[in-house]
Amino acid sequence: MSASGLDQAEFRSRVQSVVSSVLEQEEGLLARISPDLVPLGEALDEFLSGGKRLRPAFCYWGWRGAGGDASDPALDEAAIRAAASLEFLQGCALIHDDVMDGSDTRRGRPAVHHRFASLHRGSAWLGSPETFGVGAAILLGDLCLSWADQVLLTSGMPAGALSRAKVVYDEMRTELMAGQYLDLLEQARGGGSIERALRVVQYKSAKYTIERPLHIGAALAGASGELTAAYTAYGLPLGEAFQMRDDVLGVFGDPTETGKPAGDDLREGKRTVLIATALDRASDAQAAVVRTHLGDPALDTAGLEALRTIICDTGALAYVEQQIQSRLDDALEAAASPLIEVVAQGFLTDLAHAATSRSL
Repeated sequence: MSASGLDQAEFRSRVQSVVSSVLEQEEGLLARISPDLVPLGEALDEFLSGGKRLRPAFCYWGWRGAGGDASDPALDEAAIRAAASLEFLQGCALIHDDVMDGSDTRRGRPAVHHRFASLHRGSAWLGSPETFGVGAAILLGDLCLSWADQVLLTSGMPAGALSRAKVVYDEMRTELMAGQYLDLLEQARGGGSIERALRVVQYKSAKYTIERPLHIGAALAGASGELTAAYTAYGLPLGEAFQMRDDVLGVFGDPTETGKPAGDDLREGKRTVLIATALDRASDAQAAVVRTHLGDPALDTAGLEALRTIICDTGALAYVEQQIQSRLDDALEAAASPLIEVVAQGFLTDLAHAATSRSL
């Protein structure tokens, strides 16, 4: 139980219940179309089980913080369902992101495109297993994107609330796709300034993970512009800190906790704030080592250790840790705004600490 008196396990269970019921319904439709579609549903059952449920949580507590009436069981359940729609959008983003990054694993299991490549290979079908896997993953991500809209719009929230929220929801999706492209572009260009890396962080992660879900919740509750601004003051710095922590874990994290092989972000050549800072401060010799190993799919333990050493020796790791703390401080100050209902203030404070320490 958190300081705000919230049972996060119960919240996650409620979100999972919505996700599972939607999947059961949609898998029935897929099975009626053709039994050959059953593997799609099986893949999503596994892919969308568990997880931190961050985006639904911020959406729901954005609603509660704006005065959403949780004492009405039907309205509270509708708010949970509306928030759960973000899990399907997240599913789309992760499945497509793994394809674009060429990731082998997600949450300790084979990435979706690898799962379907294995299905192709094991069935001795014609053509390239890899091409089949990528195609199946793209389509599965598209299904998640379609279902995300469906879940939001059939959540049971009042029509006026949905109309307000949909405006924010649509803008968030555009920002997410723009951030994904900017991320691809940075990798293609070989990276650039810290400022450009931060722009990717803001649009690919920070706004989409925290700020916009809060805004959707606020819109569902009919919140004022002042409260929405307070959510931005909290959500943007925390979202940036959250992504920076993810970037640090992508280089230094324990694979048993991250669900990805050690140094996978380096093999994928991700142009993070951590890497941009290291290159900005590196000597010519250090920069040459980074450029040799960064983005090498065959990066071995020696190469990984060489990159880690440079990231530490240039002060990049210390700088990013300081940036995480600074943004956390800003978020905590914003969470105490009197415009936010007290119970939601407690939740936002708890989650800010958890998101930046990764004790989720």
